[in-house]
Amino acid sequence: MSHEVERQRRLFRYDDWANRETLASLERVQTPPPQSVRILAHILGAGLLWHGRLTRGERPAAVWPDRTLSESRAGFDELSRLWDRYLGDLTSSSLQETVSYVNSKGEPWTSSVEDILTHVVLHAAHHRGQVASGLRAAGHEPAYTDYIHAVRRGLVK
Repeated sequence: MSHEVERQRRLFRYDDWANRETLASLERVQTPPPQSVRILAHILGAGLLWHGRLTRGERPAAVWPDRTLSESRAGFDELSRLWDRYLGDLTSSSLQETVSYVNSKGEPWTSSVEDILTHVVLHAAHHRGQVASGLRAAGHEPAYTDYIHAVRRGLVK
């Protein structure tokens, strides 16, 4: 297996862990900030949307779905299984393949599989930061989801 493929798999293991930590931080709060719940659902929706683009799914996922925390938990379980299957079949050559799609603004684009996978992880990290800010502003402790923290603690192999 190539180094590039293993790096993507490791990043997605981290992403799954970090999403679940963020979800758990919202579940610990009696009344989580609604915008933080909405952003978490967006992380999920975007992950499902990009997975569908990569696998040429028939029906695009909603990029801003309206989900409760329990619905998001079930959605992240599904997304984890989908990514595990997809990444299990990934090869060095498939990372360089391109995928054509239409974005949410109706614009046609073509991107490499590697760029799309990298985007999914970075996009989620950006929005997890927004969730953390929302929790802190509401007086709650956000999840600590730094990549290096996960690696140091052996949470991502």
